[in-house]
Amino acid sequence: MKNLNLPNAIASVRILLAPLFLFLLLQTKSTDDAGAISWLNYFAALVFSIASISDFFDGYIARAWDQRTKLGEILDPLADKMLILGAFLGLAMIDRANVWAVYIILVREFFITGFRVVLASENISIKANFAGKLKTTFQMIAVGFLTMQWVFGELLLWIAVALTLYSGATYIISYAKHK
Repeated sequence: MKNLNLPNAIASVRILLAPLFLFLLLQTKSTDDAGAISWLNYFAALVFSIASISDFFDGYIARAWDQRTKLGEILDPLADKMLILGAFLGLAMIDRANVWAVYIILVREFFITGFRVVLASENISIKANFAGKLKTTFQMIAVGFLTMQWVFGELLLWIAVALTLYSGATYIISYAKHK
């Protein structure tokens, strides 16, 4: 039962929060009759914030308590992808995120995930790096701003796109150096 630990439980909760966030996001309307942000926006943002913060804690606990597992290596990136991809798809569907920005992010995420799977089949492991962590942070901040319809949400989205492309390039460069 080594795989049933606190970090994996936290990642599992994030997996459950991802579709809840998407559901809430798709229920939101940009404004109510008085022009105020809907309470659903706040609730969706709260769910997303809890899920995003849990990403930090499951990784921190796994490293600090030496509870890294093969299951965790699968659950953590799965939860991350479910949360981020669902968020960006939902934001595009309700016209709060530029479709091209979302497309670029999705293509990069699928490409790098597939790239890492192929490398793993060759027993090559390219670990997450600072650029990837920075990319994830900016993606999460952009999602929060876009969910709440705050100023600079679109700018943060394009910064996230640039960091997404940059971090993808670092994986490829890391592989090329490994060869």
